[in-house]
Amino acid sequence: MAINCVSGAGWARKLSPEQRKIAFEKGTEMPFTGSNLDNHAAGYYVDPVSGERLFRSDKKFNSGTGWPSFFDPLPGALVLKEDISHGARRTEVLSASSGIHLGHVFDDGPPPTGKRYCINSAVLKFVPDKKDKTI
Repeated sequence: MAINCVSGAGWARKLSPEQRKIAFEKGTEMPFTGSNLDNHAAGYYVDPVSGERLFRSDKKFNSGTGWPSFFDPLPGALVLKEDISHGARRTEVLSASSGIHLGHVFDDGPPPTGKRYCINSAVLKFVPDKKDKTI
Protein backbone atom coordinates (compact mmCIF):
# COMPACT_ATOMS: atom_id res chain seq x y z
CA MET A 1 0.00 0.00 0.00
CA ALA A 2 1.29 3.45 -0.85
CA ILE A 3 1.73 6.04 1.87
CA ASN A 4 0.04 9.40 1.51
CA CYS A 5 2.83 11.42 3.12
CA VAL A 6 1.65 14.73 4.52
CA SER A 7 3.68 17.87 4.86
CA GLY A 8 3.20 21.58 5.11
CA ALA A 9 2.09 24.12 7.66
CA GLY A 10 -1.60 23.13 7.47
CA TRP A 11 -0.93 19.67 8.85
CA ALA A 12 1.60 20.94 11.36
CA ARG A 13 -0.93 23.36 12.87
CA LYS A 14 -3.24 20.45 13.71
CA LEU A 15 -0.60 18.91 15.99
CA SER A 16 1.09 19.93 19.23
CA PRO A 17 4.88 20.36 19.26
CA GLU A 18 5.26 16.89 20.84
CA GLN A 19 3.01 15.32 18.22
CA ARG A 20 4.97 17.01 15.40
CA LYS A 21 8.27 15.75 16.82
CA ILE A 22 6.98 12.18 16.97
CA ALA A 23 5.02 12.22 13.71
CA PHE A 24 7.50 13.98 11.44
CA GLU A 25 10.88 13.56 13.18
CA LYS A 26 10.39 9.96 14.37
CA GLY A 27 10.52 10.99 18.01
CA THR A 28 9.40 8.97 21.02
CA GLU A 29 7.44 10.13 24.03
CA MET A 30 8.64 9.28 27.52
CA PRO A 31 7.29 5.91 28.71
CA PHE A 32 4.32 5.81 31.09
CA THR A 33 3.34 9.43 30.24
CA GLY A 34 0.86 9.05 27.38
CA SER A 35 -2.81 9.86 27.75
CA ASN A 36 -3.90 6.66 25.98
CA LEU A 37 -1.76 4.25 27.97
CA ASP A 38 -4.38 3.39 30.60
CA ASN A 39 -7.46 4.00 28.45
CA HIS A 40 -9.70 0.91 28.56
CA ALA A 41 -12.81 2.34 26.90
CA ALA A 42 -14.33 0.76 23.81
CA GLY A 43 -13.64 2.54 20.54
CA TYR A 44 -11.06 3.21 17.85
CA TYR A 45 -7.60 4.74 17.89
CA VAL A 46 -7.23 6.99 14.87
CA ASP A 47 -4.53 8.94 13.04
CA PRO A 48 -4.56 12.51 14.47
CA VAL A 49 -3.86 13.98 11.04
CA SER A 50 -6.13 12.04 8.69
CA GLY A 51 -8.70 10.73 11.16
CA GLU A 52 -8.40 7.24 9.66
CA ARG A 53 -8.88 4.29 11.99
CA LEU A 54 -5.70 2.45 12.99
CA PHE A 55 -6.55 0.10 15.87
CA ARG A 56 -9.65 -1.20 17.64
CA SER A 57 -9.56 -0.94 21.44
CA ASP A 58 -10.19 -4.67 21.92
CA LYS A 59 -6.81 -5.33 20.24
CA LYS A 60 -4.96 -3.31 22.91
CA PHE A 61 -3.07 -5.00 25.74
CA ASN A 62 -0.84 -4.06 28.67
CA SER A 63 2.70 -4.86 27.59
CA GLY A 64 4.30 -3.20 30.62
CA THR A 65 6.53 -1.14 28.31
CA GLY A 66 4.98 2.26 29.01
CA TRP A 67 3.42 2.77 25.59
CA PRO A 68 0.03 1.70 24.26
CA SER A 69 0.45 -1.73 22.69
CA PHE A 70 -1.77 -3.53 20.22
CA PHE A 71 -1.58 -7.02 18.74
CA ASP A 72 -3.59 -6.47 15.55
CA PRO A 73 -4.09 -3.31 13.45
CA LEU A 74 -7.07 -2.68 11.22
CA PRO A 75 -6.54 -4.04 7.68
CA GLY A 76 -4.62 -1.62 5.46
CA ALA A 77 -4.18 0.96 8.22
CA LEU A 78 -0.41 0.70 8.60
CA VAL A 79 2.75 0.56 6.55
CA LEU A 80 5.82 -1.18 7.97
CA LYS A 81 9.33 -0.03 7.15
CA GLU A 82 12.77 -1.30 8.16
CA ASP A 83 14.45 1.00 10.70
CA ILE A 84 18.17 0.64 11.39
CA SER A 85 18.55 3.82 13.44
CA HIS A 86 19.95 3.94 16.98
CA GLY A 87 22.16 0.88 16.39
CA ALA A 88 19.26 -1.56 16.25
CA ARG A 89 17.26 -3.30 13.54
CA ARG A 90 13.58 -2.63 14.11
CA THR A 91 10.39 -2.31 12.12
CA GLU A 92 8.89 1.17 12.03
CA VAL A 93 5.11 1.61 11.98
CA LEU A 94 3.66 4.39 9.80
CA SER A 95 0.09 5.44 9.18
CA ALA A 96 -0.92 4.34 5.67
CA SER A 97 -3.24 7.33 5.33
CA SER A 98 -0.90 10.16 6.34
CA GLY A 99 2.57 8.63 6.45
CA ILE A 100 3.28 9.84 9.99
CA HIS A 101 5.54 7.88 12.33
CA LEU A 102 3.56 6.00 14.98
CA GLY A 103 6.09 3.70 16.66
CA HIS A 104 7.54 0.21 16.10
CA VAL A 105 6.34 -3.39 15.93
CA PHE A 106 8.03 -6.30 17.68
CA ASP A 107 7.60 -10.10 17.60
CA ASP A 108 6.93 -10.49 21.34
CA GLY A 109 3.19 -9.88 21.50
CA PRO A 110 0.34 -12.14 22.58
CA PRO A 111 -1.53 -14.70 20.49
CA PRO A 112 -3.00 -14.91 17.98
CA THR A 113 -0.56 -12.63 16.08
CA GLY A 114 2.53 -12.67 18.32
CA LYS A 115 2.98 -9.00 17.42
CA ARG A 116 3.37 -5.98 19.71
CA TYR A 117 2.65 -2.71 17.96
CA CYS A 118 4.28 -0.27 20.39
CA ILE A 119 2.69 3.07 19.53
CA ASN A 120 3.31 6.58 20.86
CA SER A 121 0.19 7.73 22.68
CA ALA A 122 0.62 11.31 21.43
CA VAL A 123 0.01 10.25 17.82
CA LEU A 124 -3.16 8.32 18.61
CA LYS A 125 -6.52 10.02 18.91
CA PHE A 126 -9.14 7.95 20.72
CA VAL A 127 -12.71 7.95 19.40
CA PRO A 128 -15.11 6.17 21.77
CA ASP A 129 -17.91 3.98 20.53
CA LYS A 130 -21.24 5.74 20.43
CA LYS A 131 -23.80 4.42 22.86
CA ASP A 132 -26.90 3.01 21.21
CA LYS A 133 -29.68 5.29 22.43
CA THR A 134 -32.50 3.33 20.85
CA ILE A 135 -34.88 1.52 23.16
